[in-house]
Amino acid sequence: MSFILYLIVGGIIGWLAGLILGRDVPGGIIGNIIAGIVGAWLGGLIFGDFGPDIAGMAIIPALIGAIIFVFVLSLILRKMRRK
Repeated sequence: MSFILYLIVGGIIGWLAGLILGRDVPGGIIGNIIAGIVGAWLGGLIFGDFGPDIAGMAIIPALIGAIIFVFVLSLILRKMRRK
């Protein structure tokens, strides 16, 4: 059950990161989940674990990490489309 909650929280974090940046995460729901999980990992590496914790994810660093990930991903995809 905790794995399902982890995926749901990851999806919500990825969705929020896309909303904050005003950019769609490619891949729909799966892309949001991946962005949230990668963002949680990246945010944990950069900022550590602080703030509220849900399903093993520190929400504030995970959201900041997901924002960074979605921003970098959108830059890469924009460069690829131009070529």
